Amino acid sequence: MELASSSSSSSSSFLKSKPHFIYDVFINFWGEEMQRKFVSHLHSVLLQAQVKTLINMENLEEGMQLEEHMRAIASSKIAIIVFSKTYTESTCCLRELEKIIECRETFGQIVLPVFYEIDPFDVRHQKDDFRKALEESAQKSYSGEQLEHVLSRWSRALTTAAGINGWDVTDFRHDAELVEVAVSRVQTLLGYEDLSHTEFPVGLESHVEKMVGSIENHSAKVCMVGIWGMGGSGKTTIAKAIYNQIYRQFIGKSFIENVGQVHRHIGLEEELIYQVLKPKFKWKGDWMGRTIVKNELSNKKLLIVLDDVNKFWQLQNVCGNHELFGQGTVIIITTRDVRLLNKLKLDFVYKMDLMNENDSLELLCWHAFRDAKPRKNFNELARKIVTCCGGLPQALVALGSDLYLKTFAPWEPTILPRQIFADYHVLENLEKSFDGLCNYMQRDIFLDVCCFFIGKDRGYVTKILNDCGLRADIGITVLIQRGLIKVERNNKLQMHPLLQDMGREIICRSWPMEPEKRSRLWFHEDVKHVLRNKTGTAATEGLSLKLHSTRDCFKADTFKEMKRLRLLELDHVQLVGDYGYLSEELRWICWKGFPSQYIPDNFRMKNVIAIDLKHSHLQLVWKQAQVLKWLKFLNLSHSKYLRETPDFAGLPSLEQLILKDCPSLCKVHPSIGDLCNILLINLKDCTSLSSLPKEVYKLKSLQTFILSGCLKIDILEEDIVQMKSLITLVSENTAVKQVPCTIVNSKHTGYISLRRFEGLSHNILSSIIRSWMSPIMNSRSYIRPLCIDMENDNLRDLAPLLSCLANIRSILVQCDTQSQLSKQLNTIFVEDGVNFTESTNHSLRFSLIGVGSCNEFLNTVRDSVSKGLESSECCDISLPCENNPYWLGHTGEGHSVSFSVPKDCDIKGMTLCVVYSSTPEIVATECLRSVLIVNYTKCTYQIHKHGTVMSFNDEDWHGIISNLESEDKVEIFVSFGHGLVVKNTTVYFINREPVKTLSQEYERFFCLDWLACIMQPFFLK
Repeated sequence: MELASSSSSSSSSFLKSKPHFIYDVFINFWGEEMQRKFVSHLHSVLLQAQVKTLINMENLEEGMQLEEHMRAIASSKIAIIVFSKTYTESTCCLRELEKIIECRETFGQIVLPVFYEIDPFDVRHQKDDFRKALEESAQKSYSGEQLEHVLSRWSRALTTAAGINGWDVTDFRHDAELVEVAVSRVQTLLGYEDLSHTEFPVGLESHVEKMVGSIENHSAKVCMVGIWGMGGSGKTTIAKAIYNQIYRQFIGKSFIENVGQVHRHIGLEEELIYQVLKPKFKWKGDWMGRTIVKNELSNKKLLIVLDDVNKFWQLQNVCGNHELFGQGTVIIITTRDVRLLNKLKLDFVYKMDLMNENDSLELLCWHAFRDAKPRKNFNELARKIVTCCGGLPQALVALGSDLYLKTFAPWEPTILPRQIFADYHVLENLEKSFDGLCNYMQRDIFLDVCCFFIGKDRGYVTKILNDCGLRADIGITVLIQRGLIKVERNNKLQMHPLLQDMGREIICRSWPMEPEKRSRLWFHEDVKHVLRNKTGTAATEGLSLKLHSTRDCFKADTFKEMKRLRLLELDHVQLVGDYGYLSEELRWICWKGFPSQYIPDNFRMKNVIAIDLKHSHLQLVWKQAQVLKWLKFLNLSHSKYLRETPDFAGLPSLEQLILKDCPSLCKVHPSIGDLCNILLINLKDCTSLSSLPKEVYKLKSLQTFILSGCLKIDILEEDIVQMKSLITLVSENTAVKQVPCTIVNSKHTGYISLRRFEGLSHNILSSIIRSWMSPIMNSRSYIRPLCIDMENDNLRDLAPLLSCLANIRSILVQCDTQSQLSKQLNTIFVEDGVNFTESTNHSLRFSLIGVGSCNEFLNTVRDSVSKGLESSECCDISLPCENNPYWLGHTGEGHSVSFSVPKDCDIKGMTLCVVYSSTPEIVATECLRSVLIVNYTKCTYQIHKHGTVMSFNDEDWHGIISNLESEDKVEIFVSFGHGLVVKNTTVYFINREPVKTLSQEYERFFCLDWLACIMQPFFLK
């Protein structure tokens, strides 16, 4: 880093940027032989202590430049000033002193004065000979007003330095004692000692590399970052590794572990100040803590790590104001609760994902076998342990260490996880997250999920638990933010197996020997014990018994005392007797293989939200119509004997009716038309159903209608257009001869599956594409992206459908095989003659297309490209395509780009940049015909019409991203007309939108004579 040559300026280029430390200590002095010997001794001992030290060069060598002294000072963490009676005789020393004080005030350089045979009072007030020598030194180089100004600055620097706590040589028996004390103090302040974090850093390097790279990109300011993950996932380990790698770059540093155990604000601030400043003072109150932080830390470049934070107040005083810290300060916060991080203005948050299977196995083996692979005969056991630990590093380390201590005796699989987890406090550590939940409702939601709802749809569970009074819409979000549960593909709730063990352990621990007194019962032996002995109590709120057959039979009166039972899950359980004994508080009934031909009338369900009786023996749902005004979900799938649906008049709240695979179902009650809140009807594989009541078409709330496999249904009425909310219609393998053309004109319908439908011509896809390739843009109406899912082998002519597609924005085509996909793409690109490049004379043009809230991003790119076009000579284009913390780039030659969807990447958006040449009169946005996205992994392709890509919106983006998953192989094609030549196509997956950084990158790469780019950013909500 270049420095200004003069120390008189308080705005040197170095001090405007973050300090770059080269030396640990700079020694400034001037004196006679005795002082020189002292300084030489001090210098020698510092070097022996491996402290990188630079001595005042003018005292050792002649001819060195002042600029080098200034650079050395500003590149040192600590400055030792040795004052003597002759100190002010050196102009160079005084200039260096001024620079030292400037560095202290600007970025917190540590200053340690030594008063060698001179009283600090004399330095502070500059009397007599000391003052006279000062004036003479100034007069050597300055005169007039400049002389007065320099004298004033030097005098101020001397006064400031004399007021800093240091050492007086007269307080020590001899120089060697002072040297020993000074070196010890320097070592304490530097604190060059790595934190101990892990013996076997498997997979650690990649985490540290990503984090350090992101920190470096924010180094021009106070950088605050978060590390979030569940307990035992390695947050502290990675924080320590980052600390060890970068702490030498900082004036002061602090790593405070277990912040969650600090119960008062003052405790955290006191620890922080002690670690950073190493002061010896008596703490006097909260106001003093804030004053010291403000006065002593505000100009220092610090590294602060706050580990395992669980309360926002622990962060508020320390991290609430960036102005408290010097430029270049880095603050790293680790927590299990991402909500705490969301309340702060962090530069980024790093989510600690669990270890993959290979890294898990390696970590276990290093601890168990001191090798990267399992020993012979232990491979199967090691893999079982890995599965049990579920990628949690703490559990892997605990189990591996325990196995190592067993000297490889033949182990029984039964000893595997639980006792070892208890011995090493693995579950106890995880329980901290549960203890941190702020109210009983959140704890109840967690326990309900871990016992009953793993793998269930989030919305489904939310509505059930909301009706239990638990405010699950908020509570589930909190649990996700604290890492206690997660939402995976298809919106299903999941939980780490050890967290599930922890939750169940909490329940069992309350009544270890009396299961009937526990709040939830799920372990089949405990449940059977309670049911057989009729020992149920009002303590039980949830019960699950999953059997493989119906051989076990219990009496209904065993539930008599379970008056608070809300959740009931039974698989293949026979219950005889009076169903009136079952609790009226039931909200969720999930009874697989329900044994009766109908639900008894005395089965009181007035408060039930969801009834799930899959694989039941029902012939009728109930004999007399029931009024269940809260029922939202009715699932009777795979009920082989069910002949007709119930009367729906008493089910006003029903949202989902699922009758999948009910082969005997032949009648749908006309009252289905009264379901004003229905969202989903699934009649898939109801092979005996030959017709639908006309009332079904009056359902204005219905969004999804599935009729696949209803072999006898041969017509869909024109009245279907009355379904104003219908988005998805699936009619595969039916006898339907035609689909009303009005359905594809609907402004809401987004997905129509017509697989094996006999009403489409074999060339309809290419016909649609050709119509979309037309350069005439006359469609501006809005409609959701339409997905037509069909087989190409069984298609007939359906001309009216093609004419109805004028208003469709996009089409998603699902192929059955790679071969079929290749055949259809070949038809599009070869047989239909789609041309992507045409020869023409090119000129300088560019255009930008954006979507969502990306104005600042687009404006930055537009300005940078414009400058490049104005200032450059004719040359080839080079786009930035290397990976960056903010994007992952892929470039292809010509009209297409191939890539794999990034793995485990939180994609905020995707940007497509097309470089092309054109004649001056042609504007690219007027001749972009279409964008085609091919997913080779899923055998799909998605076509966006020319009018659509000019106005991509959130619905379009959701349609695109929903068909892209991690590691999918994808290719994007762009089609132009009117004589454009596509040079190359680049796609960027954007993690966030760093406007300044992007501006710098574009300015660096877009220095060219001709360029035009079409940018299509898509941002997730």
